[in-house]
Amino acid sequence: MSRLAPCPPAPGPLEQFAAHFDELFTHLAQRRGFREYLSGLLAPRERNKRLTALAGAEPVVGGKDAAVQRLQYFVSESCWDPDTVNGRRLELLLADPATRPQPGGVLVVDDSGGPQGRHRHRVRRPPIPGPGGEDRQRDRHGDGGVGR
Repeated sequence: MSRLAPCPPAPGPLEQFAAHFDELFTHLAQRRGFREYLSGLLAPRERNKRLTALAGAEPVVGGKDAAVQRLQYFVSESCWDPDTVNGRRLELLLADPATRPQPGGVLVVDDSGGPQGRHRHRVRRPPIPGPGGEDRQRDRHGDGGVGR
């Protein structure tokens, strides 16, 4: 196997994780894109993590930024096998005692941001203006207005 060109490292301990995937990407741009993608996923952001947010750019106006375009190319155009990458991810998780399944259960990570369980708070949508607005609002929820 030929030696891979060096890639700019991912921030902090993420580089150690990302390095396990290097042999799955044949080009430097792919390895760089993978690190930028991982960094964007794990970075705290104030909004949904679409490509502009992953790249740390402003929505809409930042869509043409070079960092956004690089991520767009990595995700949609670059040739790599997502099943192979996912397989490597699972191998790493299963190899680490802290992240592999345990006889007593599993850890489920859910960062949806909302309260979980039976006592979730529902967000009420504003009423629809016009005749029958409240009825249309109730029908849209499908719960007859219960839980609002």
